[in-house]
Order: sequence, then C-alpha cells, then structure tokens
Amino acid sequence: MRVFAELCPAPPRWEVPWDDVAAAFAWVRRLEGVPQDRLHHAEGDVAVHTRMACEALAGLPAWRARPAEERVRLFAAVLLHDVAKPYCTRTDADGRVTAHGHSRRGDLMARRVLWELGAPPEWREHVAALVRHHQVPFWALERPDLAAIAFRVSLLARNDDLVLLATADLLGRICGDTAEILENIALYEQYCAEQECLTGPRRFPSPHARFWWFRKPGRDPDYDAWDDTGPTVTIMSGLPAAGKDTWLAARLPDVPVVGLDALRAELGVDPAGDQRAVAAAAYARAREHLRARESFAWNGTNLSRDVRDRCTGLAAAYNARVEIVAVEAPPPVLRRRNLARAAPVPEAVVERLLRRWEQPDPTEAHGVRWITTG
Repeated sequence: MRVFAELCPAPPRWEVPWDDVAAAFAWVRRLEGVPQDRLHHAEGDVAVHTRMACEALAGLPAWRARPAEERVRLFAAVLLHDVAKPYCTRTDADGRVTAHGHSRRGDLMARRVLWELGAPPEWREHVAALVRHHQVPFWALERPDLAAIAFRVSLLARNDDLVLLATADLLGRICGDTAEILENIALYEQYCAEQECLTGPRRFPSPHARFWWFRKPGRDPDYDAWDDTGPTVTIMSGLPAAGKDTWLAARLPDVPVVGLDALRAELGVDPAGDQRAVAAAAYARAREHLRARESFAWNGTNLSRDVRDRCTGLAAAYNARVEIVAVEAPPPVLRRRNLARAAPVPEAVVERLLRRWEQPDPTEAHGVRWITTG
C-alpha cells in the first residue's frame, strides 16, 4: 500500500511523520479530542495515544528487523487499531470513560477504509484481523476462547504481528500496570509458539477437521475427522453489483440457485423493506435441496458472519459441504454497475450493508474463495 509506505517510519531515523499522517487520513483526525479511560490512558486523547503507539512500534527492534513490506502492514494496523473509538466511547455520570466494542467495530471500519484505498484483499484482511484482536494478548490467559482466537489470527494474519501490535499499543500509553501486561503479552506469544501458530497458520489435518473444530469447541485440533459430507452448498457473499450472478453463471451454470434477488422480485419485496419473508422463502427452498441431497448455490449479500452462520449451520445440519465465495469490486466499479441496473439498490441500503461487512474467512467453511472483479 503506497500511501502507508510513504508515511511509514524508515531508516536511518525511524521517525513518525505525524503531521503528514494526520493530513493524509480523515479518520486519524477524528481521533483528536476523543477522551479515554485515565486509568489505562493517562497520556491524553486517542490521537495522542495512536501517535505514541506508532512511535513505540518504530522503536521496537523486532519491528525494525522485519522486511519493509511487513513493517508497512504493521504500521497500518497500529494506525487503525483504535479507529472506532470515536463511535464507541461513552462517558458515564461518574466521569468514567469506556469504549466497549471498539475492536470489533474497528475491524469493520478498517476493512472499509482499506477497501476504499484500494488495498489488496489479503493485505486488508491481515490488518483487519489484527485490529479486531489487538487487545487479546493483554488478557489472553483469562479467555476460554483463546485457542479459537489464536488459530483464527494465524489463518488470516500472524500472531507474531499481533504480539508486536499489542506491545506498541501498550508502550504507547501511560498506565500503572505496564509490566504485568507485558508479561501477559509474552505469555500469549509463548502460547502461540506452543500451539505452532505464532509465525504461520495453524495446520489442521483437513478442511473438514478445521470446519468442525471451529463449530464445536473442545475438539482436538489434530483429530482427523472423517469426511462424510454429501452435497455442496456454495454460499455467495458480496455487496450488490459485486458480480455474484456473473460468477455463478460462469462457474456453476448447472447448479440450482436459491437467489434472494429473485425471491424479492417473486414476492414483491423492496430491497429497502422488511426482508423476513424473503429469508423464510430462501430457507424453505434450501431445505428442499438439502433433503433431496442436491448441491446448490445460496446467492445473497451474506455480508455479516451472523447471517452466514445461519446458512452454514443449516448446511452442516444436513451434512453438506460448505464453500463460501466472497466477490468484491473496487468502489467506483461497484457504484457504476449498481447505477446501470434496471432497479439500482438504494445508496442507503448499500451503506447499511457496508457497515456490516465481515469478509468470510477459513474458520467458517470447508473452503473460502475471495474473488475481485472489475
């Protein structure tokens, strides 16, 4: 990503050009004046903390030793790690400041920011995964879902990157428990090394074993689950006009399609209206295919993990194989295609979908493909 590469600290001085960073990104400027919990952030507002975290990253020998492209990607992750705080920060009647949910919302916002900047999907999702989980190493050993998080990070990004991000985040603040949290980060790093997922993806015996490990916590990740799946359910995911219909017509021309756009037209439901009848009809038709042991494609936006989980859950209940195909296009292409439609999807609907966009990842299915069109 050129814009981040131009701003990233570099030898021999390793300086953070903060004025240039703030001038380049509106979302950085929005961090100014956002209050923080004084117990853990006595350094000032979110913009001050973010600058200090970037400077802390630039001073880490482990970061400086990385190849230039990896340094740039981590620099972007530190810049974006608190991007959602302006929208999640609350001050209660006693003056206590909280920012609950800023990591998850930061994932969504980082994805959109990087998509609009033209970042490659793999690069973008690496950064978004780090943003989503940037606080995990602080309290890792207290989490019952630690293995699932560490394995997911390893499949989308790298846990040694997460360790560096968490270290920079901690050193870029003024708080009283720095030594204790640094020890927790070191324990997280050790845990990932023991689980063989620190510098690369956690290996599973098969895609089927991986699929069921993430669906049923407590399983042995090294257990080679017998693959007795029947039909394949191909779940499409993507914004309107991304190219889902075109991909299906070219790649799976003979596979039946449960299409939400077609059902909306059949039922006379507006895209901006109540979609419950459309969803009910889609599930009913999907069950018909599953009972008949027929492979089919499920064609809808399916942009949030919660929505996809309902689709994959139904498929898994019928012992089907689940493949997810995520289709996207650059913003100008998407807007041009949508306007060229006979019935364009309203901008307000597209905006609502964008705010929910969670890219499908390997923890959700037997196979996941990311396709860029246009």
